[in-house]
Amino acid sequence: MTTTLYDRCAQDAAASVITAYSTSFALACRLLGPRVRTHVRSVYALVRVADEIVDGAAEQAHVPAATQRLLLDEFEAETLTAIARGFSTNLIVHAFALAARECGIDAELIRPFFASMRTDLTRTEHDAQSHDAYVYGSAEVVGLMCLQVFVNAGRAVPTAPTPDLVDGARRLGAAFQDVNFLRDRADDRGRLGRDYLGIDDDESRDAVLARIESDLDVAALAIPRLPADCRRAVTTAHGLFAELAHRLRDDDRDEVRVSVPTPVKATIAARAIARRPPRRSAS
Repeated sequence: MTTTLYDRCAQDAAASVITAYSTSFALACRLLGPRVRTHVRSVYALVRVADEIVDGAAEQAHVPAATQRLLLDEFEAETLTAIARGFSTNLIVHAFALAARECGIDAELIRPFFASMRTDLTRTEHDAQSHDAYVYGSAEVVGLMCLQVFVNAGRAVPTAPTPDLVDGARRLGAAFQDVNFLRDRADDRGRLGRDYLGIDDDESRDAVLARIESDLDVAALAIPRLPADCRRAVTTAHGLFAELAHRLRDDDRDEVRVSVPTPVKATIAARAIARRPPRRSAS
């Protein structure tokens, strides 16, 4: 596929979004092979912008909820149109469309993502069923979009990933989301008035952590079966969230947002570069 100057500008814009918003994700992305790195950044940039519509910049600009919904609907429509058309005047959407067209990311993955984003405008408390539906759309499908890139970047015709890789991608996405829910509980409740996990005692908190660890363990089994140029990055991302889960077990203070110190991040990345296996909950 020929890359134009406009394409490169769009992809550079997506990369700048990711670098600005997440040092951990930027670190993992640097470990991806060049075949997939640009498209993965483009996927996450689109996700980040959509999240800002419902959680961040739009709210800070005092955009009413009804207008946020309209903006989100327009963003989804522009994304789907750009994939069909092959062009968007929105640089982030254009970069995503390039990845989607090459790698087979279609409406079956895109629509559930935007559905979950819309949920944030209407629902503040979740039960088990709504939690699972939200996590599928907000996180598992993002893992599946990245998997489409891992398997198909550079191919003339996209192919479907194997079921074991699909399960691993979904479980890893779910673990990432639940870790973020757990470490952001105080902000979600205080600033946004939302409760994603329904934790009301130590037992229910332990159950969430057990689910996270189970998801991470299943994902760890799938990582070695990914294409070789993706394994170091995914192992690093897995390791960072496994470390967060471990620290959340040791520190249950909701008012303190648990993080991974930079030297520990570097050690996790070094283990991945050295081709050490993904961390399991028992290790």
